[in-house]
Amino acid sequence: MQDLGSCQTVRNSELEVNLMTEKKTENSVFRILDAAINRASEGLRVVEDYLRMDLADAHLAKTLKQLRHDLTESTRSVDPQKRMAARDSVDDVGRTIETTAEYQRDTVASGPAAQSVVQPNLARAQQALRTIEEFSKTLDLKIARSIEQLRYRVYTAEKAILTTSVSLKHLGDARLYVLIDALGGSSQEAEPFSKLKQKVKNLVEAKVDVIQLRDKTLTDRELVEAGRAVVAETRLSDTKFIMNDRVDLAMASNADGVHLGQDELQISDARRIVGAARLIGVSTHSIEQARKAVLGGANYIGVGPVFPSSTKSFDAHVGLDLVSAVAQEIQLPAFAIGGITLDNVRDVCEAGQSRVAVQNAIVDSSDPRKVASEFLTLLRDD
Repeated sequence: MQDLGSCQTVRNSELEVNLMTEKKTENSVFRILDAAINRASEGLRVVEDYLRMDLADAHLAKTLKQLRHDLTESTRSVDPQKRMAARDSVDDVGRTIETTAEYQRDTVASGPAAQSVVQPNLARAQQALRTIEEFSKTLDLKIARSIEQLRYRVYTAEKAILTTSVSLKHLGDARLYVLIDALGGSSQEAEPFSKLKQKVKNLVEAKVDVIQLRDKTLTDRELVEAGRAVVAETRLSDTKFIMNDRVDLAMASNADGVHLGQDELQISDARRIVGAARLIGVSTHSIEQARKAVLGGANYIGVGPVFPSSTKSFDAHVGLDLVSAVAQEIQLPAFAIGGITLDNVRDVCEAGQSRVAVQNAIVDSSDPRKVASEFLTLLRDD
């Protein structure tokens, strides 16, 4: 028969082993959380520095700064003393694990920082957040839930940052956006939309950057035909063609993109239809709408109405204050719109915006090509 004292000794030994195992496991959890919190914070800071000092986008930089702040708040209840006690950067086996790609970055001259630096650091932050989320479940579910929401916000920020980078590649040099209707043309004419084609040809020759077709008098079929007429004149040029409002007609006419008002489709819904390659523009009438459009994945925004216009009626005009506010914090291409003429375009430039969208001042002039060229000279000299 086994001695009772021996049994007690065995039980005590087992208890000690269990306690040691629990402490080791707890220590490992805090070590993992400490490393992941640091990694996530570092990744977000790298991106924030790029947004502040390279892209100079105050809105996105503030978004990243808020993410870092919220990461700190979400993990504040992770015992800092246990984090420090568990840290072992000297003997971390990860110090000796390297990959070829880890030290490969494009030079400033050869590639955009958004892809070579920003994307890897956003991925690092996202992966670290997932680690925090999973291991914090062993300590406090409140932390895990908070980090899960934070991770999704980082995904949203990534989309906005990379979309801004891509948009600047396509529209970074764009200055003049001209809105045009079908000029009374219809599909019943002997040469359908001949006036429209000639007007577009003149604008293309003037090096207009973007042409938008906006006509409420045509049927859907006629709008598609008119859109195709525009495409025929812009196809071999640098001028981009945008269809107003209608995502379906933009696709049918093979437009370069679509422009949405605040009452039209959400950007996400439009993107499902037009895909990644086509541009999506959004009309904005407040700084909040402009910020939302950036985070929603718009390629450019219209800002206005700046001045009274005979083309479209509004209850109020945002004036130059909104133009200035957008210019100060948003780098996504933004076109001031509404009543802009050769007489007041310098006021828009002085407010900080050298991109404008114009209709009447150009389309209704006796020489649209000449007036468009004058606009471009003023905007590019700014």
